[in-house]
Amino acid sequence: MISEELAGQQLVLDFHEDEQARGITIDAANVNMVHDLDGEGYLINLIDTPGHIDFSGDVTRAMRAVDGAIVLVDAVEGIMPQTETVFRQALRERVKPVLFINKVDRLIRELKLTPEQMQHRFVVVIENINKLIQSLAPDEFKDKWQVSVQDGSVSFGSAIHKWALSFPYMQRTKLTFKDVIDAYMEEKQSELAKKAPLHKVVLNMVVHHHPNPVQAQKYRIPRIWHGDAESEVGKSLLNCDPNGELAFIVTKIVVDKHAGEISAGRLFSGTIRHGEEIYLNGAKKRVRVQQLNIYRGAGRVQIDEAVAGNIIGIVGLKDTFAGETISEHEIEPFEAIKHIFEPVVTKAIEAKRPSDLPKLIEVLRQVNKEDPTIIIEINEETGEHLMHGMGELHLEVIENRIKSEKGVEVVTSPPLVVYRETVSKKSAEVEGKTPNKHNLFFFTVEPLNDKIYNAIKRGELPEGRLKKKNQELWNLFISFGMDAKEARQVFEIYKGNILIDNTRGIVQINEVIDLIADGFEQVMNAGPLAREPCDKVLVRIADMKLHEDAIHRGPAQVYPAVREGIRGAMVSADTVIFEPLQTLEIDAPEQCLGEMSKLIQNKRGQLLDVISEAGMISVKCKLPVAEMFGFTSDLRSATGGRGSHFLVDQGFEKLPRELQEKVIRKIRERKGLKIEE
Repeated sequence: MISEELAGQQLVLDFHEDEQARGITIDAANVNMVHDLDGEGYLINLIDTPGHIDFSGDVTRAMRAVDGAIVLVDAVEGIMPQTETVFRQALRERVKPVLFINKVDRLIRELKLTPEQMQHRFVVVIENINKLIQSLAPDEFKDKWQVSVQDGSVSFGSAIHKWALSFPYMQRTKLTFKDVIDAYMEEKQSELAKKAPLHKVVLNMVVHHHPNPVQAQKYRIPRIWHGDAESEVGKSLLNCDPNGELAFIVTKIVVDKHAGEISAGRLFSGTIRHGEEIYLNGAKKRVRVQQLNIYRGAGRVQIDEAVAGNIIGIVGLKDTFAGETISEHEIEPFEAIKHIFEPVVTKAIEAKRPSDLPKLIEVLRQVNKEDPTIIIEINEETGEHLMHGMGELHLEVIENRIKSEKGVEVVTSPPLVVYRETVSKKSAEVEGKTPNKHNLFFFTVEPLNDKIYNAIKRGELPEGRLKKKNQELWNLFISFGMDAKEARQVFEIYKGNILIDNTRGIVQINEVIDLIADGFEQVMNAGPLAREPCDKVLVRIADMKLHEDAIHRGPAQVYPAVREGIRGAMVSADTVIFEPLQTLEIDAPEQCLGEMSKLIQNKRGQLLDVISEAGMISVKCKLPVAEMFGFTSDLRSATGGRGSHFLVDQGFEKLPRELQEKVIRKIRERKGLKIEE
């Protein structure tokens, strides 16, 4: 697909202008290629994913489509915190890793290491990778998926100079480390690239060590699809059967100027044909396949049909989203794709010219489709449009693309932080009265138990309304410490909050329970203090008195009563604001420690750990997101440009009491809410 001369320089899969200008991968890019090994052809579907933490959503979605991952580690820098984050995503989706150690040329040219020292360096990297696999992989794969030099699941080389070696390849060609060092001493890298071509070594490793779809789906499907394994669809999925039922999952959507929406994803079973009618399980509608494509980076090649196990693009699917399940007729959808981090930085965005407003709304909807980790909030009442993203860089890239690629001139606010509201104690019972005074609802709220909250965040407890009896779910609640009787009364799990129905013997409850759940969701999206989302709140319906005539208890009556009741209960339970914090790892020279700790203290941060090694230090600290705007440039000036930082984790913690009132007032002013409340 690319000439040998340009390989290593050409950025074939970083084809967006901003990716080339910044020198980083921003979008996952697909390529379908055939690799020849010992006279046999193998079809390899490859996705190139970003490394920067702000774009980790693309990595999460790509993991759903693939069965194996090539983990790239820098020979000099070793494993980065981000490697760990991505590993966690891959192993959660049961994606098998192999290891490629890159930039070996730096060990020879910059560090001038001997072959023995280089081998020692590799051993340390391999041991660290295997420790990660041991701690993060599912039990049955902890030992099976360990990587080793002997079996060829590890290779090393230099991508820029286009060479690579693995133990089996060295045995076959009799090449050694000494040959590599000699090639560099004599400036004969191009000859080395001919003797040990990178693509050959890495793709041979992929063929030997990554499972084919038929093997992989046997253990991946039970993890990502929770339907009946004995059904026709279940059997087709487990066997990756090209003649079975159709099942395709969308992992990325790109809006093309000419072709419209292109939905890329993995075909898990069946065969899909051009012109065929298919069913969207999320949108609940039938559509026709206008075009089928396979990928060559920026280009797409049109095909007539594709079989199970491949990554393809489908043109003509309106109303899809990343995570949508597509089939011939209605089936149990795949598990939702869960992102590791939530968006914590927000910008308000508006069109420069009022006449562009309808176009902007359309573009924002497109952006949300193309990148589901960008959450777009369009408030029809106030006319405010908000973009929530993973970090400053994430929002900056999206903003530039709206201007350059979508052609809408926009202005944005400085970055804002999204806080969370939660309660700190159990409330009294509070009543909510319908506007017509005919119905009463009684609520209590309390903080949600940590074990249950963490299980929701980890995805062990599914979000949604629990309409049917579900013994399995009740047992899960009980295992996390909930009373057996109460587990049966859980009605809804919503964004880390729970609604429990404690009422007894109310005849018309089935007619209003969904309306109550709607009201509960409205409050959880906009809490009582500053209309910020709520987190870790357990709401109980203690009792209700309903009018016997259904006309007196419609949505217009129930919603205001439920909102008033739950918000009132939250206020009496001492509602507080939680702020997002990020745990960072900062690497810098030893002499910068003083400046760095001053910087961390000035930003209300806390120092967690300092590790010193060979004149460099690695500092672990926790910083509030609100104080982190411009952090990269502050860190540069504190370390003379020699410091770099990586995100390790993020979560929410209580905002210091002295700042609570100031922050609430600021948010209410921004949202145009009354201040005296």
